[in-house]
Amino acid sequence: MKQTFLAAALAVSCPTLTAQAQPAKGAALKFDFGPGKAAPGYKQVLPTAAYSAAAGFGFDFGTAVTGTDLGGKDALKGDFVASDKPFYFSADVPEGNYNVTVTMGDLKGASSSSLRAESRRLLQQKTETAPGKFFTQTFTVNVKSREISPGTEVQLKPRELTKLDWDNKLTLEFNGSRTCLSAVEISPAPASTVTVFLAGNSTVVNQEEEPWASWGQMIPRFFKPGVAIANHAESGLSLGSFLGSKRLDKVLSVMKPGDYLFVEFGHNDQKEKGPNDGAYNSYTERMRLFVQETKKKGGIPVILTSTSRRSFGPDGKISNSLGDYPAAARKVAQEEGVALIDLTAMTMQLYEAIGVEESKKAFVHYPANTYPGQTQDLADNTHFNPYGAFEIAKCVVEGIKANKLGLVKFLRNDTPAFDPTKPDALANWNWPESPRAAIAKPDGN
Repeated sequence: MKQTFLAAALAVSCPTLTAQAQPAKGAALKFDFGPGKAAPGYKQVLPTAAYSAAAGFGFDFGTAVTGTDLGGKDALKGDFVASDKPFYFSADVPEGNYNVTVTMGDLKGASSSSLRAESRRLLQQKTETAPGKFFTQTFTVNVKSREISPGTEVQLKPRELTKLDWDNKLTLEFNGSRTCLSAVEISPAPASTVTVFLAGNSTVVNQEEEPWASWGQMIPRFFKPGVAIANHAESGLSLGSFLGSKRLDKVLSVMKPGDYLFVEFGHNDQKEKGPNDGAYNSYTERMRLFVQETKKKGGIPVILTSTSRRSFGPDGKISNSLGDYPAAARKVAQEEGVALIDLTAMTMQLYEAIGVEESKKAFVHYPANTYPGQTQDLADNTHFNPYGAFEIAKCVVEGIKANKLGLVKFLRNDTPAFDPTKPDALANWNWPESPRAAIAKPDGN
């Protein structure tokens, strides 16, 4: 049965792959925001520049800004656009990894903003500048396409068809009490850029709408330029449906030697009840397939056990709601000789440290009428809100350190050590909400 299953899985998941994808080549896109004279080599972006396919860039999704010109010798910093509400800026780019350099600030006033890319991927937390001071930072951002080869595409769910992660644009979300944006430069990242591909379910995916969030969209915040996070996870998926929708095909088609594949599944796999399903049957065999196919491409597989559900017992301890799946993942990692990040163990510690009632504040537990159209309480013990997702991303970072992965050298200098038994205080958490919100629960549980 094992040989038959693997042969069938390979036939589904690994057709002839396209040549290794390279980052897009071409000149950088350089944008100078505001009504003043544009800096040499930069394209001026006025406050009225709404995105259109014809222009290929602009302020997107009906968001608006104002413009200010303070003059001065520095054309790039003498003018800016500003808003006290979230706004989006998009530019058309092909699939690839990009270095995005953002300059924010005001010669005469204070500014405060955060930065996210595409479907709410966190790049920069709340950053404030004093009058005359500017924040300039470079981030590496992945832009993906559903095409695998001519005529072959990733099979997206209906909810994915409108996600910012799957369009032909690179979209930046600026969100703060006073964003003052002076410049954005988008350039193809060097070929040496390391891509970290994420394969997983709703606990990993880039959740596009408030109040939902997952660790995969928080992890970019911890990396310097040189590492791009390519999140191919999707809500409701198991290892089998990830394969069947050609997502592993897509990852392998653009993977290059030295790239990583982080794999976290289990929540939905445990619901599959076919004759060959189970932790030590199809789940184990498929996990091995992911590992072996990644190794064939020269990639580095990393297995993560599933995040625990918030499943407290009467003793105030988290009970196991994942069956044998975490143990099976650990077994595959050991036998295949690959790194293991035990998120099951770390998240159990995390929730217990926060406490039975307080831990609800790391999940989507909100009273009725918190969001438009929400007439009943939201009470979800699997899916995280941004605070919970951020804490779990910190657990993943600790797993990267513990395994001494090459990614450690790319961690940002402001990445502190984290102990899941000593979580960050919710009172210190800052997350200005994105404009898009939905009360519909993501697929899977």
